[in-house]
Amino acid sequence: MDNKAEQAVIERQPSKPRPKPAVVLSEHIVEIVSDSGEGAQRCGQSFGAIAARSGNGIWTVEIIPAEIQPPHRSVAGASGNRVRFASGPVTNGGNEADLVVAFNEQVLLSRLHADEIKPGGIILMESKWRNDRNAGIAASYAQVVEEIRTRGFRVYEVPMEVECLKLVPDPRKGKNMFVLGMLCGIYSLDEGLARAQVARIFGKKDQKIIDANIELLDAGRSWAETNLDLRFTVPAKRATEAQVVMNGNTALALGVVASGMEVCAMYPITPATSTSHYLSNIFEKVGCVVHQAEDEIAACAFAIGASYAGKCAVTITSGPGLSLKQEALGLAVMAEIPLVVIDVQRGGPSTGLPTKVEQGDLMAAIFGGHGDAPKVVMAPSTIEDCFYSVITARKIAETFNMVVMLLSDASLATAQQPFPRPSFREDWLAPPVNQSPVPEDAKPYDWDPRTGIATRFIPGQPNGMHCLTGLAHDRDSHVAYDPEINEEGLLNRSRKLAALQTTLRLPPLCGGDSGEMLLIGWGSTLGAIEEAVGILRAQGIAASSLHLKFLQPMASGIGEVMKRFTHVMSIENNWNDPLSDPLITPENRRYSSLALLLRSRYLVDIDCWGNARGQPLKPTAIVAAVRSKLGKE
Repeated sequence: MDNKAEQAVIERQPSKPRPKPAVVLSEHIVEIVSDSGEGAQRCGQSFGAIAARSGNGIWTVEIIPAEIQPPHRSVAGASGNRVRFASGPVTNGGNEADLVVAFNEQVLLSRLHADEIKPGGIILMESKWRNDRNAGIAASYAQVVEEIRTRGFRVYEVPMEVECLKLVPDPRKGKNMFVLGMLCGIYSLDEGLARAQVARIFGKKDQKIIDANIELLDAGRSWAETNLDLRFTVPAKRATEAQVVMNGNTALALGVVASGMEVCAMYPITPATSTSHYLSNIFEKVGCVVHQAEDEIAACAFAIGASYAGKCAVTITSGPGLSLKQEALGLAVMAEIPLVVIDVQRGGPSTGLPTKVEQGDLMAAIFGGHGDAPKVVMAPSTIEDCFYSVITARKIAETFNMVVMLLSDASLATAQQPFPRPSFREDWLAPPVNQSPVPEDAKPYDWDPRTGIATRFIPGQPNGMHCLTGLAHDRDSHVAYDPEINEEGLLNRSRKLAALQTTLRLPPLCGGDSGEMLLIGWGSTLGAIEEAVGILRAQGIAASSLHLKFLQPMASGIGEVMKRFTHVMSIENNWNDPLSDPLITPENRRYSSLALLLRSRYLVDIDCWGNARGQPLKPTAIVAAVRSKLGKE
């Protein structure tokens, strides 16, 4: 749709005035859940986009079933989106939802069973099931509605299908837009922005389809304003600089483009696939290539070959794919070929929780593979950080001739957040490939005694011909099994990590410089941890947090920071044994990944807390864990 047509949509006659003033809120959390294929995810994404364009801070969380095509009307089949929006910046999905729109009672039960709805929260239910021809379905619906009313939830039954049938023949293809209009009415979002968003969604469709969906949007708003006593507003403040709104996977893909990497080799895997899908849509336009290999091993080998040819390539995967790539990654380490690996983590082991979040790959990233294979490991913590971290990863890979792993996760992958529109800089890109003659006395692995870095030979450079090998080798790249030569190679490959470590800055502390409790985290838990620190400090507990971007190597000074706090606890979205278990003792307890790394490096009695339930961590849960540790429940 062109700009004139979109403007015409915005300028349509507005709806009638509101019958009552809106309640002013600082923030609210909204969930829309349905069976797969009914459009709840698109509805939630659109609602978040409208709020963001209004000037609200937002953070979205996708609710994705584990199965590709789960049974309809099943607890396990809930699909949808959570939108947390506020007057100021939002950094995480928050705690329990304030308002839930459910397309049937079974998907609602999935959210209740997961304790994702605030006690006394508002629930809008599709009412068609009350009179369903199947007596069992009708009875199930009536029973659930009665139960949730008894438990104190505010329940509103909404005739979504009945209202949609007035406008379209198939309500499954329109109900989500009706709900979007209803939510825009409830939360006083601008009608013009809402219509423009619908026009944007269906911009490549026939004008009749766009008009039909705008009619559904307007009908939802009108129904809500006429029939519901829910009127809220979350005041927004328009940004003073240009903003973009995207999810983490899109940010990673754009980071690949901005970094100057020209080859992406991948094999589809949830939840990483949409990164390469986005690249596939845009990469060719800038003269680059996305190669879908026959499997994960081939994808990694292809990327290594492309990097060997002269520039740095990227391969994108998730946990099971990372396991398959490990042997090839060992080749890249031994041959000192720069490579960026993006791992969008998910729950495991094996197929595990393919659509759910977990920070379970840290140990595999650092220690995966056989022998000593040092790799740089980084973790972005926000959507914006996903973009810039790829640029940093490419620079490090080519500067140090190393494998750099970037650990994102399913929470960042699908979450949306606004951030300032990046302004391209020339220094993001790699310099041109060096094809000047190699000095005749130069060696392909002439390691610098201070940094361990050897000048990289590019295929085609005059005087640079040598035999590349994955075997132990000397400075001339000749296969060598001598103990001293093998040790020299190991030392220099490890020395590069130490050289990088000298350049790293200690992350800033959130909270005070000393106190009762220091929380240390990494990756997507940043927002929840820092929000928890704010709550704890408001409660009189001297808590602070330190969030690590580099996991290998770690910045200097972490040990000194820990000494200034009475207690130190890592907060992670991976497994650790609970001490409440009758068989678990301090001697046999399995610690979470970062806690184990910090304990071994700094010899400090670091505790840990987290979970591997497949859900993003909640600020209030972190607060409860800290208060329990301090004996202040």
